[in-house]
Amino acid sequence: MDTKELLKAFNARNKNTLMETLDIEYVAIGDDFLTAKMPVSPKVHQPYGQLHGGATAALAETVGSAASNFFIDSKDQFVNGIQLSINHIKSKREGVVFATAKNIHKGKTTHLWEVTIVDEEDNLISVAKMTNIILAKR
Repeated sequence: MDTKELLKAFNARNKNTLMETLDIEYVAIGDDFLTAKMPVSPKVHQPYGQLHGGATAALAETVGSAASNFFIDSKDQFVNGIQLSINHIKSKREGVVFATAKNIHKGKTTHLWEVTIVDEEDNLISVAKMTNIILAKR
């Protein structure tokens, strides 16, 4: 499957989920990374008009979890996030943010991802680390 078809398939899975609510869309994929974007609007603001850290964390966890799916046998396995740590560096009021998950460790039972969130001008907004566990389907 080519990258356009793969991204289309991943985006189709967002229907009726938190990802659809937050308008998260997968936009790029490579051998060791996955990138998604999310618009910054009042929909994802906290009361002071800035990007909510929880929305940013949801974006980071979304891209980190989805990225692990490229390295598993999805017929027999599934991914669960078990740890997310995020540091917020800069605030954002409007525009778009992009989260890129890059693999740090790809084991048989755990994956570790570094997720960098930047804006459309490549300003660093947040940095996260995410650990996923790979479980057998029953």
